[in-house]
Amino acid sequence: MGIITLTTDLGDKDIYQAALKGSILKVLPTVNIVDITHSVTAFNIQQAAFILKNSYYYFPEQTVHLIGIDTVYNTNVKYLAVKYRNHYFVGADNGIFSLMFNTDPDEMVEITIMQDLKFLHFPLTDIFVKAACKLAQGAKLTDIGVPVETVEKKMNLQPVIEKNLIKGMVIYIDSFQNVITNVTKDLFMQIQQGRRFTLYFKRNEVINQLSWYYNEVEEGEKLCLFGISDHLEIAINKGNASGLLGLNLGDSVIIDFQ
Repeated sequence: MGIITLTTDLGDKDIYQAALKGSILKVLPTVNIVDITHSVTAFNIQQAAFILKNSYYYFPEQTVHLIGIDTVYNTNVKYLAVKYRNHYFVGADNGIFSLMFNTDPDEMVEITIMQDLKFLHFPLTDIFVKAACKLAQGAKLTDIGVPVETVEKKMNLQPVIEKNLIKGMVIYIDSFQNVITNVTKDLFMQIQQGRRFTLYFKRNEVINQLSWYYNEVEEGEKLCLFGISDHLEIAINKGNASGLLGLNLGDSVIIDFQ
C-alpha cells in the first residue's frame, strides 16, 4: 500500500478534487491518499512550492507527491516525474521543481503515458494519476518516461545581504496569519554572529528579540521566531499578524545587526 499526497489549487467546493481522488482509487484502490492542501491560490506555483518543500520530508521515503498546480493541457509544457531524496514528485514542468529543490533531482523523466483524449483538458485525472499510481506500486521512473536533464527554471527572490543588514521580504502568510519571510535561520545566524538585532517592517514596527515559541509573549503581543519551515516569521500571539501589522506578500523587512 503506497502513499500518494495531493497538493493542488482545486479547492473544496467543486467536483475537481473528487474527480482526482476517484481517478486514483479506480486505478489503485488500496493506496493511501493524503491531502497536503487543495487551497493553493490558483496557478500560484511559488506558494505550492513553499508548502510542499516544507512538508514532503515528513512522509516516509518512496511517497509519491502529486502536484496539481497549473496542469491544464498545454502543448508547450512537459509532464515530469522526479526522484528527490527518495521521494517521487509528479507535476508539470512549469518551474515548480526548480523552486522546490535546493539541489538537482536525483533522477527525472518526461512522462510518456498516452493521454486519453476524453480527459485532454484535465490531464491531472489521467496522465498524472496513472504515473503516480505506477510509482506508488513500485515502478521505476524509466517505466513511465524518458530521462531528461533539465527542468524549467524559476528563481525564488533572495534576501539582499549587506555587512550589517539583511533585506528580506514576505513570501507566505499561513492560515493563522503568521507572516513568513524569505530569511532562513542559517542565513540569519551566519550574518548575526552573536550580535543584537532590530527587525524593522511596515508602520515603523520593530522587534529586537527572537522567541522560541508563540506563547513566550503576552497574548496580543508581536514576536518573531523561526518556525517549522526554518524561515523567520513575524507573528502575534493568538492574533492576526498580517492584518494587524499591515503585512502582505511582497512587503519588505529589514534586519539590522548591531
